Amino acid sequence: MRDLEGFILVGGASSRMGSDKSRLSLGGQTFVERARAALSSVASRVSVVSARAGDGWHELPLVRDVFEGAGALGGLHAALASARADWVAVVSCDLPFVTGELFERLASLRSPDLDAVAPRQRDGRPQPLCTLYARANCLHAAGELLETGELRPRVLLAQMRTRWVGHAELADLDGAEHFFTNVNTPEDYALAVARGGGE
Repeated sequence: MRDLEGFILVGGASSRMGSDKSRLSLGGQTFVERARAALSSVASRVSVVSARAGDGWHELPLVRDVFEGAGALGGLHAALASARADWVAVVSCDLPFVTGELFERLASLRSPDLDAVAPRQRDGRPQPLCTLYARANCLHAAGELLETGELRPRVLLAQMRTRWVGHAELADLDGAEHFFTNVNTPEDYALAVARGGGE
């Protein structure tokens, strides 16, 4: 599975949190460190993607957005443009409960006739910021969408040959019920700390 690179998206404004989400900690690790540990189970290299000044503190290779101010799809495009491997695993830093086992399961579902492997949450909503993308095809398509002003990664997934992974296909993994718990507010963070055993 070393034909895959990992990228952590940290460039969000964190406006609802009021502080940089990537610097938050859980169980003695920052959100970025937790994401790095999960991605490292499948990725030959893990980098951070951000357009913000000062994000070099993470001690990981830093990838800058090509399309500045283009949100999550801009970050995904930057990851795809930077990657050298055939496949890219992307995760947002505000999903602190993802695991290596989750990425191993997603990686095992890749095939040559697919452009992406994307999980769906328990409620059926797609989770494009915890997804595996085939670099070449998705880079071209993401660039075209950004040129038109489209900023939603789920629109990219809808256009590509995507293998959707339902909750039932992940439910046997430890922690599956919390994989896609998104930490966006101080209240979310307090719940995550209570669940995750401290900051």
